[in-house]
Amino acid sequence: MSKNISVSHLKSFKKEFDSSKHSKKSMNTLTRSKLEDVTMDWETYKELDHNYSNIVNNEMSKVTNQKASGRCWGFAALNLMRIDFAKKYNLSNFEFSQSYFMFFDKLEKSNYFLENILSTLGEKFDSRIVMWLLESPIQDGGQWDMFVNLMEKYGIVPQSAMPESLHSSSSRSMNVLITRTLRKYASILRHNHSKGTDLKDLRKLKVQMMSSVYKLLCTFIGKPPENFDWQVRDKKKKFISHKNITPIDFYNKMIPFKLKDKVCLIHCPMSNKKFNELYTVRFLGNVVEGQVIKYLNVSINDMKKAAVKSIKNNEAVWFGCDVGKMFHRDLGVMHNKLYDYELFFGVDSNMSKATRLEYGDSQMTHAMLFTGVDLKDNKPLKWRVENSWGNKSGDKGYFLMSDDWFDEYNYEVVVDKKYLTKDILKLFNKKPVNLNPWDPMGALAK
Repeated sequence: MSKNISVSHLKSFKKEFDSSKHSKKSMNTLTRSKLEDVTMDWETYKELDHNYSNIVNNEMSKVTNQKASGRCWGFAALNLMRIDFAKKYNLSNFEFSQSYFMFFDKLEKSNYFLENILSTLGEKFDSRIVMWLLESPIQDGGQWDMFVNLMEKYGIVPQSAMPESLHSSSSRSMNVLITRTLRKYASILRHNHSKGTDLKDLRKLKVQMMSSVYKLLCTFIGKPPENFDWQVRDKKKKFISHKNITPIDFYNKMIPFKLKDKVCLIHCPMSNKKFNELYTVRFLGNVVEGQVIKYLNVSINDMKKAAVKSIKNNEAVWFGCDVGKMFHRDLGVMHNKLYDYELFFGVDSNMSKATRLEYGDSQMTHAMLFTGVDLKDNKPLKWRVENSWGNKSGDKGYFLMSDDWFDEYNYEVVVDKKYLTKDILKLFNKKPVNLNPWDPMGALAK
């Protein structure tokens, strides 16, 4: 059998295609129409319903918009915080400053990157790990524990105290320039090491480099406030005023719950992972010596049970998923039966969840917030999702996720420890197993 595609192969392929009236009809349709329009299953579409048995109280009247940036993880976490904050102060709507958290995330990621360069000085420049570190040193993405690190170290401010800038909302140019600068700094540190400079002096040089990164961030995003005033009128027109607050005091004294009380559960059925095992990802983080990223790999049912308990107790749930699969952006729908590709093409491209992860077809790509669930006999049918893409899609920015989509493409939830069984909770005391930096469970931070 020939290794290449022969002329006879092509003739055979064409004959098979031409013999199928269905294939010709599909070709004529798809060459002039969008794939999502012509493959949508009508029976599934007509059953879509944005009503839920359980919705978190004080759901915000207006969704947020991350615009042309990859800050979904931070937006979702700040959206989680603002629900309880707005409830505490009786506000119909509120936003924390997304540019403030972004500023310090970029600053800390830059330092984290340079420290990783220093820890891999013994590696060749073209080793897989060094090339991985150089690929995206200050990417917009992140993980829950990285967000907690930022809040615990720097606090947070209202959006009025540090509004969005052009480059916080459209981050590509900023990321390109700072990435180029950091790669240059990496080459300088490695070159100086090769000439005999010791680690102590390399770190002194690193501090000078970080001063330049700080300057770049201030220029792109604006200078973060050291203190600020916050005043607002609540739903009953009562005037609320706080003067000369620091960001860390705003976080510690005014946020009505503790982020450190929440933990990450993942569902990852890959053959190289065990259930009820604690994992971390090498070289994934932002704050050096901060809280380590930890995931507990659990069954899909354990993940759902914890999420349902949280929502029923009026607590939203941060989660990470592969948003682009079986998804209609305008409708704001994630549903496993939304498209019938096999019927349209006559080709079966379905894979198991484990196979998709192991062969590069799926990974965590987006973080959002569960604010509701529709239960029947205490089992979820669908989930209400608060996204951060503005209010023009879905139900004014709120999306619908079917429960079978949750099974296949949802990978992570963050819940309070009180919603976990004692047996699951004690597993967080184990030493986490290290995953490779390129593992799909680390993809959300890219």
